[in-house]
Amino acid sequence: MTDRSLPGPFREAVIDLDAVRRNLRTIGEGVAPAAVMAVVKADAYGHGAVPVARAALEGGAGWLGVADLHEALALRAAGIDAPVLAWLHDPDARFADAIERDVDLGVSSVAQLEAMAAAAASVDRTANVHLKLDTGLSRNGIAPEAWPAAVERAAELEAAGRIHVRGIFSHLANTSPDADAEQLAAFLRGVDEARRAGLRPELRHLASTAAALRFPEARLDLVRIGIGVYGIPPFGDGTTAADLGLTPVMTLRGRVAAVRRVGPGTGVSYNHAWRAERETTLALVPLGYADGVPRQASGRAEVLIGGRRHPVVGRIAMDQFLVDVGDDEVAVGDEVVLVGDPQVGAPSADDWGAAADTIGYEIVTRIGPRVPRTHVEDA
Repeated sequence: MTDRSLPGPFREAVIDLDAVRRNLRTIGEGVAPAAVMAVVKADAYGHGAVPVARAALEGGAGWLGVADLHEALALRAAGIDAPVLAWLHDPDARFADAIERDVDLGVSSVAQLEAMAAAAASVDRTANVHLKLDTGLSRNGIAPEAWPAAVERAAELEAAGRIHVRGIFSHLANTSPDADAEQLAAFLRGVDEARRAGLRPELRHLASTAAALRFPEARLDLVRIGIGVYGIPPFGDGTTAADLGLTPVMTLRGRVAAVRRVGPGTGVSYNHAWRAERETTLALVPLGYADGVPRQASGRAEVLIGGRRHPVVGRIAMDQFLVDVGDDEVAVGDEVVLVGDPQVGAPSADDWGAAADTIGYEIVTRIGPRVPRTHVEDA
């Protein structure tokens, strides 16, 4: 494996595929006998969809989940033939290609159901679909008042050989345990509605990472693991990755580009929002908001240099920011870790999320294309 302690490129996101495998095994053992879907939408939350998907499957995932058809077809183009579900569709989506490539389709309306059936007929195939029921999140999904008509029409199209309802699913709002329990009850009522219409779905899935870990009743036949794949806790309550037996997958790092000793009162970066209170050393880090480093974290975040955490000072700019390293010995070329594993002293994605008034999910998914992803694993 690449030694992350050695200085690397100017800026880099190191993606540990062994950590992906370990995270999937840990979660899979905890949720068994439910099967596991690894969610690799949004380029695997910024980690690289194809290599992460392969590692997730090697770690025991039986399914892959993506948002849209383009993401699903990119996995197929890379030679990945595992079951894939895509659930968020353009109003003018062309489903025929996905059906021909054995991509399962999430259905959020009767109109989508009809479009999928027509596309299946055009290529003389049967579309595998998962009916998405809105149980309280009020996003995409079939509204409760439309469930009877939707499952009836699905049963008719299944009898005609145009579709096969392989699954029924929904998504929890994670508002509270009581609210989640109400959503589970609503979902099971929807499943009963489908069965009364003659449907026999093999897969019921409701739980994402949070519910998979803390709401066993919601695991059902399949759990969709998103943020947990990447070793980031889903709870926002101080629970760490280590508490869950998970390892952060991404290490976002750069190298010190310049070092400057400054005196008391020296203004730093735009608007001089921060001035040195004493003589100190500033280290320049060549990442900025163009790379996904949140400007909102200016003056609040920390980075790891030389085994110690130091504060980000002044405004984070488009391409760079400054760190106050005090009297520590820091040289041009030294490694700077922005996001990594707290077990080795690095700030976590959640630490940066707190500094920017957001969540760890956003920190990793917003890392820009100028930052190369380096995928590492044991030989």
